[in-house]
Amino acid sequence: MTNEWTKPEHVEAYLARMKDIPHRVEGEATLISELPTHTKRVLDLGCGNGHLLALVLAACPNATGVGLDFSPTMLKSAQERFSDDRRVALISHNMDNPLPELGSFDWVVSSFAIHHCTHIRKRELYAEVYSMLEPGGVFLNLEHVSSPTASIHHRFLDEMGMTPEDEDPSNQLLDMETQLHWL
Repeated sequence: MTNEWTKPEHVEAYLARMKDIPHRVEGEATLISELPTHTKRVLDLGCGNGHLLALVLAACPNATGVGLDFSPTMLKSAQERFSDDRRVALISHNMDNPLPELGSFDWVVSSFAIHHCTHIRKRELYAEVYSMLEPGGVFLNLEHVSSPTASIHHRFLDEMGMTPEDEDPSNQLLDMETQLHWL
């Protein structure tokens, strides 16, 4: 299966509608509210254009951040966003592969990225994240999971302004309960 996120046109279409994703702002606000301001080091998995990492660093002004993404288009956008911010390191990395050795983090965050990994990889990734967290550290994941029924999934797509034909073929959705059990 081809991951659509390697295609610049797919990335650009997402970035154009990103701010219009229903309830995204509320989800991000909830995620940010969990971060203590004394956070020192944050890892953003699938950082995209750096949107979430920028929110985290604004809430934690003394922190440094590492962003991982494999999309050249997304990384270019993130590099432009953080061109004058020496607190940020951006690394090209495909999360289908084991995370690189990056040291430990107070917080690991992710937003709408892990659902593109296979289910086996999701489970492995959660274990890798756990091993990278400082004692007392937290993993915060704002994510897209499978709906319990086709009817609810179609309602979700309607809310997103999408049809089943518009759905990202890169999505590999899994139910929340299974993922919470793994965590």
